[in-house]
Amino acid sequence: MYKSKVLVGLVLLVYVLFTVFEFNGNESLAFNLDYLISPIIALIYMFFVKRKNIFFTLFILCYSVSDLLGIIIEYLPDNKNTILYDIDYYGGNILFMLGYLFLVIKITKSLSLYYVLRHFKIHLIVLTILNIYLVYVLQIILLPSLNMERMSQYYLEMTYNIIMLLLLSVALLNYFYRDNKKSLYLFIGALCIVFSEVMQVAYFYIAERSLLNFISTTLTLVALYFFYQQSKLLNELNKEEKYMVME
Repeated sequence: MYKSKVLVGLVLLVYVLFTVFEFNGNESLAFNLDYLISPIIALIYMFFVKRKNIFFTLFILCYSVSDLLGIIIEYLPDNKNTILYDIDYYGGNILFMLGYLFLVIKITKSLSLYYVLRHFKIHLIVLTILNIYLVYVLQIILLPSLNMERMSQYYLEMTYNIIMLLLLSVALLNYFYRDNKKSLYLFIGALCIVFSEVMQVAYFYIAERSLLNFISTTLTLVALYFFYQQSKLLNELNKEEKYMVME
């Protein structure tokens, strides 16, 4: 218990220091502190959560390794060369996408596909239309900043955005289906992750303002907090499952 409180305190300390250095204009140090938050939370999860879900474990590992990769490459000599940039850009984003996919799998494994298709038809249609529109808008924002000679960047960003919005949609459907604290925490976490990514897009591709990066990091921390909290909860049976058990 004492060690877990020390690590939680360390997360808060890193976050406070990140905020100070971000608004003081020390972007390099703020960047490193920002990318330390998820690895520390991963350590808290690995050491102090007894009932571990394999897919959530893979999510938190992919997420934290991607952040660690960014820190490592930042300190390598000649870190601006093409090879290291590709490792950071493609490797980091692919790890994030894998992490989100593992989280999607974790959520969908507890859903009844038949029940969702039968009772949430309108929700699925609306979510599909909304997601297509959001992917289109994000690609329009990203397009001027992408190297169109390397179309792989365009398709990577599009795939990233699709997976990210898929996570949010699945988390929302899971909340409708389960309607319990665990599903609510998952949805809040997914929602914060999506808004964090949108803020990061605004920071990198529209205006590099400290406030945008601060909001993005804060939302990421809140998302990881709710994801961590839900990992300690068990899913309660919904009404249909209770009825099936009684039968």
